[in-house]
Amino acid sequence: MSRQRVTDGERGTPRWRRLIETEKLRLSTGRAPVVMAVLGMLTGLMAGAVVIAFRMLYESGQLALLPGGLEDFEGLPGWQRVVLAVAGAGIIGLYMQHFARRDPRTGIAFVIERTAYHEAMLPLRNAIHQFITGSLAIASGHSVGREGPSVHMGATAGSQLGQWLGLPHNSLRTLVACGTAAAIGASFKTPLAGVAFAMEVVVMEYTIAGFLPVMIAAVTATAMAHLVFGSDIAFSIPALTIQGIHELPLVILLGLLLGGLAAAFIRSLRYASGLLSDWPPVLRTMVGGLVVGVLALFVPQIMGIGYDTVAAALAGEIGAGLLLAIVAAKLIATAAVLGLGVPGGLVGPTLIMGATAGGAVGMLAEQMLSPAFGGPALYALLGMGAMMGATLRAPLAALTAMLELTGNPGIIMPGMLAIAAGTLSARELFRTDSVYHLAMGERGLDPRRNPMLQAASRLGILQLVDEDCARLPASTDAAGLDALLAEPPRWILDGDGDIPTRVCDAETVAANRAAGRPVLAGAARLTPIDERVSLREAIERLRGEHGDALLVVRNDADGADRWAGVVTREAIQSAYLD
Repeated sequence: MSRQRVTDGERGTPRWRRLIETEKLRLSTGRAPVVMAVLGMLTGLMAGAVVIAFRMLYESGQLALLPGGLEDFEGLPGWQRVVLAVAGAGIIGLYMQHFARRDPRTGIAFVIERTAYHEAMLPLRNAIHQFITGSLAIASGHSVGREGPSVHMGATAGSQLGQWLGLPHNSLRTLVACGTAAAIGASFKTPLAGVAFAMEVVVMEYTIAGFLPVMIAAVTATAMAHLVFGSDIAFSIPALTIQGIHELPLVILLGLLLGGLAAAFIRSLRYASGLLSDWPPVLRTMVGGLVVGVLALFVPQIMGIGYDTVAAALAGEIGAGLLLAIVAAKLIATAAVLGLGVPGGLVGPTLIMGATAGGAVGMLAEQMLSPAFGGPALYALLGMGAMMGATLRAPLAALTAMLELTGNPGIIMPGMLAIAAGTLSARELFRTDSVYHLAMGERGLDPRRNPMLQAASRLGILQLVDEDCARLPASTDAAGLDALLAEPPRWILDGDGDIPTRVCDAETVAANRAAGRPVLAGAARLTPIDERVSLREAIERLRGEHGDALLVVRNDADGADRWAGVVTREAIQSAYLD
């Protein structure tokens, strides 16, 4: 009698198929650096193309709507600002109500949640919603940024690439990080900040294996942005630095104040998110648009992405009174419009609030301090980093963004101090969490709660598959069992149909036969699971099914399911604890 082992038929498997299976196994263990580098480059190309298309779309809308070109909302009469904001919000609300009704969630918080709890499986439809509504929001002057939509679309590009190729789910996490870094790089032309943001905010881990493809993706997308939009840095300013250590207390004070501002912004955003929750989406978004439009009657600088306002603050072209007015109006407008359902980014608004608040502090300090003072522009720049770091809990991303956006290495030391003070202030003095994790925590989710499960997400189940299996023959007479047990496999499987449902080790089968018991007495129930799953998914599946072993199933090129081997609870525990 012949024994049907997992390895039967390998001789007839095409060479390319065997190569794919080998690479999937290496990806499952995180030991395929060349393959991941290529995938990182492909993700960078895809994410870069999407972000460039997104930017060209909303810029085309602004060029058609604004009298003076990009970001010239100040050139509109006051009533037109109100109409534009409300009309844009209404169109977005109608779209969300009729086309995105099934799952309207978008943005960076959605990417974090899907990465942490759904094995980085990002649906394409949500990214399409983000592309359309994000473009409408920015073109119609809402107080939102472009980085949130960009990150969502870039991360989805990486996830979709991995899903299309059928890669192990632990690889999807890296590709999502690649797409995130590529999106930040293409949006801001800041590849290093993109890498730091992806690692700090989205996947929340630093690994050498993960760094390389993410770096390649960020550089690829940034190079594409340079080709299309030029290689100029975002804010061209003179070299800035503190004039001595006597300024360090002021830098710390700035960080503490910006930490408080970040806490106020986060709490305002969460408060606005709970307002009018029973209203239809179109009415909620229109209320948000009305808030933006009314505030823009008095402070038009709050409309749009607002990098022109940042440039003016860095150049010292705005007085302290107007800077403070922009801070207050920007905080209220951004919290209202995002909280009431207009999809957009919040990193850009934090940079504007930080720059204007820091510039105001610098101007006040300039009147009180001696000439040996870094100047308001320095404190506007430090305010940007402190506000971003405190709001996102991403200190390294904030620091590298300050450096790359201005090409100003003199801000590294004071920037580190301001960001540290701001982050500690928001966390310890004002007791606020990251804006993204606070929103998730309200729904009982916190990916940082179980770091061991997060670590298990980095490993695939393929490395634990025991292929030394055989099916119990249909005829279990003495001759058949003798043939099976002559050179016994480690595991013997049984069950109706093509997919076995029970498993028993060969020693137990032999002991059962010798004792006259049913040969599969004491067999464990097998739970089928896809070969692409991560170790974390396997653990959660066993917990949910209260099972002892998993049957790993592989989908062949012809679409048929074929079992690949067995993974036991003991094998998972060994890998998990090691």
